[in-house]
Amino acid sequence: MKLASFLAAGQPSYGAVVADGVIDMRQRLGAPYPTLRSALAADLMSAMAAIAANTKPDHKLADIKLLPPIPEPAKIICIGVNYKAHAEEVGRPLPKHPSLFIRLTNTLVPHGGEMVLPKLSGNFDFEGELALVIGKGGRHIPAADALSHVAGYACFNDGSLRDYQNSHSLAVGKNFFATGGFGPWMTTADEIPDPSRLTLTT
Repeated sequence: MKLASFLAAGQPSYGAVVADGVIDMRQRLGAPYPTLRSALAADLMSAMAAIAANTKPDHKLADIKLLPPIPEPAKIICIGVNYKAHAEEVGRPLPKHPSLFIRLTNTLVPHGGEMVLPKLSGNFDFEGELALVIGKGGRHIPAADALSHVAGYACFNDGSLRDYQNSHSLAVGKNFFATGGFGPWMTTADEIPDPSRLTLTT
């Protein structure tokens, strides 16, 4: 199942993408679940799948404006130098521990939106990434159970200002306004049982 957040007639909603349309889940799940984030937190994935299996689209994709799949995530945690080829590209050894940095929500740009080249720099680079959308939280989660907390996956363009990243900090270079392309939607984890077998193409 593909789940998207969107604007329809200027009103925010979310739903299941089916062919060239979208089934409005906010309309069906009601006021307690105004966002896709709230529906995932309430573990309504099965309910949304059941609705999607027996419902015609409410809107055509051409008639809505896509938002980032999760427009206001609680946090965006990124892992730097997270695969061997990238380590080789930048001339660094693979780190013993993941290098973490955060992104701010105002850096997110939806599918079809415009990433903004800051006036301060012309050294704006792309990084195609796989975003994991966490569905249920937890602490002290065994590694073997980690993927059971992932609700789905989405494309992410980790737009980076290389000069600021190198002269200031990783967090600065990754957090200019409107530099993180996110979407078009998230694909639920049941459709991607092994994300390590995906091929990312930019």
